[in-house]
Amino acid sequence: GTTSRRTSGGSSSQYLRMFASQLLEEFDGVDADNDGIYILAATNRPWDVDPALRRPGRLDRTVLVLPPDEPARVAIVENTLRDKPVAAVDAREVARRTAEFSGADIAYVVHQAIEAAFTESVASGVPRMIGTADLERAAARVVPSTREWFEQIKPVLEYGIDDGTFGQLRAYLKRHRI
Repeated sequence: GTTSRRTSGGSSSQYLRMFASQLLEEFDGVDADNDGIYILAATNRPWDVDPALRRPGRLDRTVLVLPPDEPARVAIVENTLRDKPVAAVDAREVARRTAEFSGADIAYVVHQAIEAAFTESVASGVPRMIGTADLERAAARVVPSTREWFEQIKPVLEYGIDDGTFGQLRAYLKRHRI
């Protein structure tokens, strides 16, 4: 039950038990006049959130945030390249090649491309601008960080309690053949 989750485990779980207990006290201690108060919490391990915290009146709604879609990936590429030495970059092509990437993964791809172009410029003595090919090469070398999370979620999808997000997750996994 929920009590055993908060009362078993090592030193790190002791900290989590204390944290969960403190949150429960805070939630239960909030006055009845709490209109307009919303608490937003984020985790990449929702299956580890204590069920007592997910009861009505506490953290009772789940919103699934999937990796960015193509327009968002285009914007991430463009914003990360802002004020950088860039030649003509086809942000849509880069976005197409980064379909499973998180926003942080895409920013990392851009930074890797910038670093590679800079290193090449220093070695050759000829400064050059960053182009689409630099970003494509960098994207080919980066493994999306989301894959590990999607592998972790598969058993949860099969055996976990659906909080309303499983359908969205299954559709995403199917669409991306994960």
